[in-house]
Amino acid sequence: MRVPTFVKSLRGVKTWKEAAGWLDWRGIEDIECITPDQAGVARGKMMPSKKFTSNTSLALPSAVFMTTISGGYPEDGNGFTYPEDDGDLKLVPDLSTLSVVPWESDPTAQVICDLVHQDGRSIEFTPRNVLRRVVAAYAERGLQPVVAPEIEFYLVRKNPDPDYPLEPPVGRSGRAIGGGQGYSIAGVNEFDELIDDIYHFSEGQGLEIDTLIHEVGAGQLEINLRHGDPVELADQVFMFKRTIREAALKHETYATFMAKPIQGQPGSAMHIHQSILQKKSGNNIFTNENGSETEAFRHFIGGMQRHIPSALVMLAPYVNSYRRLTQAASAPVNTKWGYDNRTTAFRVPRSDPAGRRVENRIPSSDANPYLALAASLACGLIGMINKEMCDAPAGTTVNEDEIDLPRGLLEAVELFESDDALREVLGSDFVSTYAAIKKAEFETFMEVISPWEREYLLLNV
Repeated sequence: MRVPTFVKSLRGVKTWKEAAGWLDWRGIEDIECITPDQAGVARGKMMPSKKFTSNTSLALPSAVFMTTISGGYPEDGNGFTYPEDDGDLKLVPDLSTLSVVPWESDPTAQVICDLVHQDGRSIEFTPRNVLRRVVAAYAERGLQPVVAPEIEFYLVRKNPDPDYPLEPPVGRSGRAIGGGQGYSIAGVNEFDELIDDIYHFSEGQGLEIDTLIHEVGAGQLEINLRHGDPVELADQVFMFKRTIREAALKHETYATFMAKPIQGQPGSAMHIHQSILQKKSGNNIFTNENGSETEAFRHFIGGMQRHIPSALVMLAPYVNSYRRLTQAASAPVNTKWGYDNRTTAFRVPRSDPAGRRVENRIPSSDANPYLALAASLACGLIGMINKEMCDAPAGTTVNEDEIDLPRGLLEAVELFESDDALREVLGSDFVSTYAAIKKAEFETFMEVISPWEREYLLLNV
């Protein structure tokens, strides 16, 4: 008997009938119905596969998407109101994301879900819907964004006590990994077995890694993904983070996406390459017929220069994120741009005219990929709508120059709430909810006394 093509697909089916056949052919027993919360953490429910395909109604409390990273809830105010009834939101599986969970011992599958109100209305403040809203704003103008994320992360020794600093792991050589391993093949080879598992887990889910390199930091790696649709690529980053963590745990190691996990080592970024296509022609709107740059290209950069400071809280979402954005630390500190200049916030890589794109180097790897992509693309779109012209390109080192980005979380939230153009594109409900969460997280952080305070204030003040 000939096996249908869809059954062999590693990732995604089109209909519920195909989903039932796909699950049955693999002998799947359980399925994880997951969706990203505001932090990008997978939330959801697990159920037997037979129940999944029998029109079962799935729901999660709305409070799940108003929770801080420490499990608390924000105070009402500035447009945010905590729902008194804490009503349910419906989970709607996106069958195009159906895949196996390769690290589970029992046959298990997973599917990413969208969220809607009980009456079917879209929900404005959930991360996947925020990104869909931005992509839809492009589609209304006949445009299609194309993105390619690059995600940096650290492998560190297991750290069950958070009072102790993180340490680099021990590689196959038996020695602790040191820094200065940028693009070192030997550095990658230190973790051969772990990286093999990352590849195997990724292949099992139908996820495509373009390249993998060792970055400059001790035990710091970077994975580059192939370019594509923003929602699909955000889904892949969401799944890759789960995959990398699971592969690391299998080898008694932590994988962390903290922006600045180790003092004295470089931070971890999530660089985003962006280009915009005309939907009808498929042409890159950043390039004229003669190969020169278009006005839209300059306006896109201009919009990012003008509005990224206001959107920074979506790209650098935690107090730790701002430890990465410091002068001369291999990270941007302002909104300057340039051609193949890695010290700028917005780099235009070398490419042929058809591949002209803008790399946003500001986001840190701790950012929710849906929200980081939504923020970056929203700023570029505002620039094109309002025809905001960019500055002259920088041709020198500029990450030692004056800092013109917010220096901390509260300052970033204040700018975020005051940018009306950004609020209109992202949705007022999301802006109010997200800002309230970030303020609550900052207050929780302020309750913790740091080693620096004990070191320098205990006996000196």
